[in-house]
Amino acid sequence: MGVALTVADSKRAFHLAFPYVIAPLYRRVVDELLVELHLLSHQAGFELDALFSCGLIQVFDGFTKGYRPEQHREGLLAALCAASGFDAQQMRQQRDGAMAAMGHHSVDEVKQWVVQQGEGAPQPVAAALAGIRRPDFHYSRLMAVGLFSLLEQAQGADGMDPATLRTYAHDLGTAMGLLRDRLDKDINLYATNLEKLAQAVELMEETVAADRRKREKIQAEKLAPPSETTPVNEKTPPSENAPTEAIPPAG
Repeated sequence: MGVALTVADSKRAFHLAFPYVIAPLYRRVVDELLVELHLLSHQAGFELDALFSCGLIQVFDGFTKGYRPEQHREGLLAALCAASGFDAQQMRQQRDGAMAAMGHHSVDEVKQWVVQQGEGAPQPVAAALAGIRRPDFHYSRLMAVGLFSLLEQAQGADGMDPATLRTYAHDLGTAMGLLRDRLDKDINLYATNLEKLAQAVELMEETVAADRRKREKIQAEKLAPPSETTPVNEKTPPSENAPTEAIPPAG
């Protein structure tokens, strides 16, 4: 039996695969996902399914919005997953398949799938529902986000306000055998933190834009030609053809 990797081992593997500086705004989510994936890789009851993949990709995409350079995002995800033995491409495929399948069904149909223990559900969703009923099933907070994001794709969900949709997710999760209090906490925490991050990204972009405008103004002033206006304290000598001042009469 091989020696189990530690969190430090996973972090080392991550930084070797992704040797770039990560902006402070994104370091926390990267660290949290890195630790989460590491711990799950050691859980015997954890199985990678569409529910988890939807949650992970949703969290990663949402919390790395605005990441620069943009072309590094997929490499960042790949390094995060590979550091604990997971395959980012496989997760994206699982997520995309489940999301596409949900788009063909209504929220009411989803409720029926749960009541009927997955009967009639598309394969990715049916497999996830079956996995929850396993005696050794291991819950992850990313599954709560995955359930919520799947519901958002169902027909009719776009007409619901977020609070109603969260209630649906809670009811469905409870019917699936998940703890309602835990679901409520994890979904609300996700929504709150995502809103805070969006505000932070907006502020950061405004600050960067203001700094750029300031630099451009300074550069333009440096390149501008020197002014040719005559200083106020200097007098221009009179022209020979200019009229002379009248000589005052002798007294």
